[in-house]
Amino acid sequence: MRNPYKLLLDLLPQSPLQVGTVLSAEGGVATIELPGGGRVQARGEAAAGDRVFIRDGVIEGNAPVLPIEVIDV
Repeated sequence: MRNPYKLLLDLLPQSPLQVGTVLSAEGGVATIELPGGGRVQARGEAAAGDRVFIRDGVIEGNAPVLPIEVIDV
């Protein structure tokens, strides 16, 4: 029998993976601008000007520098 707690967690949505451009980084915390103009802070190593992937306030890695198209639904 599967773990009931694991079954419950599988029903919950996962956190979205976002991409943004690092505006500044100091002490392991970076300020990142999202494509829509919002700003967030995330933990991790990055330099100003880097494009990064972030999820749950943590930098997951570098993102490719490609054009971004924002579509409002």
